Formats: sequence, C-alpha cells, structure tokens
Amino acid sequence: MRGFGGGVAAGHALAAQIGAQQLASGGNAADAACAMGFALWVLEPTQNGPGGEVPILIRDAASDAVHVISGQGPAPAAATIERVRSLGLDLLPPDGLLSAAVPSALDAWCRLLERFGTRHLADVIAPARGLAERGFPMYPFLRVLLALVAPRFERDWPTSAAIYTPVRELGERQTNAPLAAWMASLCDAESHAGGTREAGIRAARDSFYRGPGAEAIADFLRIPVRDASGEAHAGWLTADDFANYEGAIEAPLSTNYRGATVYKTGPWGQGPVFLQHLRLLEGSGIEALDAEGPDALHLWLETAKLAFADREACYGDPLFADVPVETLLSRDYADARRGLVDAKTASLALRPGLGALPEGWPLVAKGEAPMPVEPGALAAAQGRTDTTQCVAADAHGNVVAATPSGGWIPTSPVVPDLGFPVGTRLQMASLDPAHPNALAPGKRPRTTLSPSIARLADGRWLAFGTPGGDQQDQWTSQLFLRLAHADADEPTDLQTAIEAPTVHSEHMPSSFFPHRARPGVVSVESRFDAAVLAELEARGHVLDRKGGWEHGRVMAAAFDPDGGPQEAAASPRFAVAAAVALP
Repeated sequence: MRGFGGGVAAGHALAAQIGAQQLASGGNAADAACAMGFALWVLEPTQNGPGGEVPILIRDAASDAVHVISGQGPAPAAATIERVRSLGLDLLPPDGLLSAAVPSALDAWCRLLERFGTRHLADVIAPARGLAERGFPMYPFLRVLLALVAPRFERDWPTSAAIYTPVRELGERQTNAPLAAWMASLCDAESHAGGTREAGIRAARDSFYRGPGAEAIADFLRIPVRDASGEAHAGWLTADDFANYEGAIEAPLSTNYRGATVYKTGPWGQGPVFLQHLRLLEGSGIEALDAEGPDALHLWLETAKLAFADREACYGDPLFADVPVETLLSRDYADARRGLVDAKTASLALRPGLGALPEGWPLVAKGEAPMPVEPGALAAAQGRTDTTQCVAADAHGNVVAATPSGGWIPTSPVVPDLGFPVGTRLQMASLDPAHPNALAPGKRPRTTLSPSIARLADGRWLAFGTPGGDQQDQWTSQLFLRLAHADADEPTDLQTAIEAPTVHSEHMPSSFFPHRARPGVVSVESRFDAAVLAELEARGHVLDRKGGWEHGRVMAAAFDPDGGPQEAAASPRFAVAAAVALP
C-alpha cells in the first residue's frame, strides 16, 4: 500500500489501524509504534505481552541517526549456573516461572515514547485499554492456539483459565479486565505526576517497576509451578530486580551492501548474523543469479550456515562478554570464510570461524538421532509460541521497527492482578560458564528478536522485521536481497518482495529449548519449482517441504526522502498481519 501520509504494518489488522490513526491525528512513527505495540499485548497474547521484551530500532529524522532500544531484560540477581545445576537441570525450561528475565517491554515502549514520540502515554495506550475492556472479536489464528493450551489452563493454571476459557467461538468477544485495569493504573500514575510529558511517562513506567505491579509478580512467582522438567519450580524475580532495571538506548551495528546500509542490534541479539551474512554474500556474484534458482539458494544457504555458526560460538551480552564484532563484520574475515563454501555440495558441519562449537553439537540426547524431517503442517506451525512485529514510517522520515515477544500465555500462568504472565527468555542462556552467552545475574540472554532498518541504495528508509525465532534474519534477508538486487529502472515493491517464496536453514542449534539442531535440513515453501528443489537435494540439502505460505509474517514500511509515497506491506501468511498507508 502507498500513500503520502505515512505507513504502518502490524501483526494484527486492528493494531495496524490503531497505528494509522495515530499518524492520521498528527502523531509520528514512534507514537504509532507504541500504540500498535500496546494493542498487540491484547490482540496477540500468545505472541507477546507486558511480561516479555521488545527490541526496537528507530531512525530519528531530526538527527538523521539510527538508535537501538535494547528492550531485552536481564537475568534476575538470583539466576546463576550453579543454582540451576543444583536443581538437577541441564537446561533452563521453556515454560513455568524459572526462566523469567526482568520484563522489559513496558520500559522499552516508554523509552521510545519519551525520547522520540510526541504523545502522552495515556493517548497511545487508550486503544489497547479499549480492546481489553470492550473486547475484540476472536479470530482463527488465536483460537487455534488457545484450543491447544486450554486443557493446561483448566487443569493447572486457573488464573489463565479465568480469562481465556472457555475458548471463544470465532467472532465472539475476548476481554481481559485485569490487563485493562493495569493499563489504567499506568495512566493514573502519568496524570498524577505533573510536570513535563517526559516526566509523566517516566512516572508511569516507575509505577510498575517500583510499585505494586513488580511486587505482584514477585509474590506470584514464589508459588512453584510445574514445568517441562517434570518438577515444580518457583521463579527468581524479586521486586529489587524490577527496581534496579533500566533499559538503554544504544548505537546500532551496521554494514553496507551494494549501496545500502543495514542497521541491527548488538550481539545480545542475533541481528549481527544478518550483517555477517551480507558480508559473506558481498562479492559472491549472487546478485546476478536467479533468486529462486538452485545456484542462488545454495549459495545463500551455505553462507547463512557460516554466519549462524559464528552466532552460536561468539554472541552474547557485550556488557559481560568480549564479542569480536569488528572481526566478525570485517571484509577480510568474510573473504576467508566464503572460501569454505562448496558450490556443489551442502556442508553438514557447524563451522564457526572464531570461538568454540556449542557443547555436544548437534545437541541430541544420548542415543537419539538428529531430529528427523517431517512433513510440514500448518497446524504445527500455528501451534508454536512465537513473536509479533510492527513497523511505522511517517511523512517526516521517522521510521520504527519493533519485534515484540515473550510473556506468552501458553508458557506461563497469568499473574491475576495484572492479566499477563512473565516470560521464559532465559531458556536461551547457556549453562556453559565459558560461553559468551552463559547465564549470569544482570546479564541479557542472547535473543533471536531482530528488527531491522535499512537505507536503500535509492535513498529510501526501510523498517522491516518478522516473527520466527531463528528464522527471523533468514526471511528478512531474502526480502532485503530482493530489494537490493532489483533493477534500478524496475524496482521491486515491498508487497511483491514479501510474498515471494522463502527458504530457511535449520542446520544450527535452535535457540529454544531443547536446542536441537537439524543438520543439513532446509525448510522450503512448496511454491518453488520442483526441478529447483530436486537440484538442492542433489547437492545434499535435506528438504522439509512446507505448504506454500508457511514461513513467517514479514512486515515492512518505507519512507522516500525524494517525495515519493510512503509504502507499507505485510505478509498474507496466516491471514493475521495487515498494512495501512495513509493518503
């Protein structure tokens, strides 16, 4: 969609409409992103929530600079490797209470609004409050997920069942009264603060992190909950962990590719893998190949494996670990690594250039074969807890990309006074004390969340991203390359690039419990030509054939500084996300 008043896209159509309303009423991209982010808490509780996290990138038009809002909370003060081991655990569980990091989503959205927005918190959170109070119509994607987890709610988690069961029929009203009341308390704190707009937003933020919200979570987490280990565990978060938490605005990492500049988070996220991948492809000649042909796909997959191998060996919170980012993103390093690619044969090895292999790769249990290739199934894809996305571009040139996630209702019980659960992001931390991503108090676990901003070779500013865990920087890479490789005289529009079929590698260990790898496995959408897929198999790739539209929900919004229209696009996959462009 194109228009001259700005553009937005979000993981749910109502959220996209809410963002568009912010732009239409005079707000900027930061205001729109915040309004969409709060709405997504209500509309997609299986994909994100206030108990989770949200890395955010923003291009600020006034300074012509890109900034990163870290948006990833750290481990509690009590979370140590020794303490985990003392519980008899080899891995942190993917559910329950034990793997909760400090919830950072509210802090990140408030930080974006305070520093770069123009509105009060009450203005941008009002639509979300209305959705929680009045309800929204139940839709197919959410209903499928709720039907899968409803038995656990009814059996084990009465506080979740009180809100989400019985599962509503399609079109029926889904409400969340405790969440609406909590949002109202934030607005009350803002209105009572007095002073500047910024002071009010800070007061609302502090009312949670240094007030009854944090205390309610700390109290709730003292009651043990059974998790995937088979045992019941209490959580480690305390009111002090909340009170001591402060998010940060950081400088991005970036790299150039064919006249474009791409901006990503630091190595506490997986964002640098996108930049490493571009370095490996630079000078490879991939731009001259058919993007859907076997040569381009093989080259893309083999270089992706190399970049993700370095993610596994080297990435971690740079406040705690010495991550060799300059080397990893250097052309000399990429040139040396590129020489490992065999043009005719897929590698089945995990080959980091620095650091060490993850212990026990491919991380299969003793006596267990690597994960088999099973036929792709839409229901299975819908059944996994995931993430969401929102992007915004305004008519002044501000662009925002945010990837909200965590605090999923399928993985942790709802805190009754608040209407949302805590997250389980610590499952991504390593229990190897020598690893850069080793669990430690106050340390951010290396996340998969990876929003992107790029300045394209034609001068347009692009905000983009997708849900999808380890696949995020694979699907968005393919979007970006279609734009970067397009003929200047025949540019590819965002919607066409997003709708093109995609592949992704599952060769690397999953970032999520139980961290299994599928060596050599490539997930492919079935819209690729059969002869192309046969050639990939002949080169040694193990194909996992999916349906035609099963890979992620990529979204993008663009601003043209030369006076062209703003553009917004959203993947039609799963029929949930939507884009809106303003006239």
